[in-house]
Amino acid sequence: MVLEQFFEWVFQPLFLWGDAVGIILVSLVLTLMINITYKLVTDQELMKTLKKELKDMQKELKELKDNPEKFMEAQKMMMEKNMQYMKHSMKPTLITFVPLILIFGWLRLRFGDAGEIVSWGAKIPLFGTGFGWLGLYFWSAIIFSLITRKLMKIH
Repeated sequence: MVLEQFFEWVFQPLFLWGDAVGIILVSLVLTLMINITYKLVTDQELMKTLKKELKDMQKELKELKDNPEKFMEAQKMMMEKNMQYMKHSMKPTLITFVPLILIFGWLRLRFGDAGEIVSWGAKIPLFGTGFGWLGLYFWSAIIFSLITRKLMKIH
């Protein structure tokens, strides 16, 4: 497959220190790609304003819980703001979706039969005895996303 060979060529340097480090580095690269796209494609000032308005509306809803009419009206306005926020945040998602699906397909082909990439030796409830490639990618992506969004001041 052409794409498989292409991804091997692109990501091979990241796997020089082993599969676990390679998956963590792929997670970092993809998280950066997603966050840079998000920052470039969205109007960050508008996103910040909408986020603040939604937070203020949530506080208002808590105060109006005893008044059903005003609560429903405020909730309707909040839903409209939320839809506006989602509309603006959907564009970067659509842009990054296809590359991510292709890269995840390649990762599945490369590590699908690998079993546990990281093993901690003891069985931990809900986590088992270690992480496969997807678990390792998932947790490292969450951590990298929190850090990069904070550093890049993404709203």
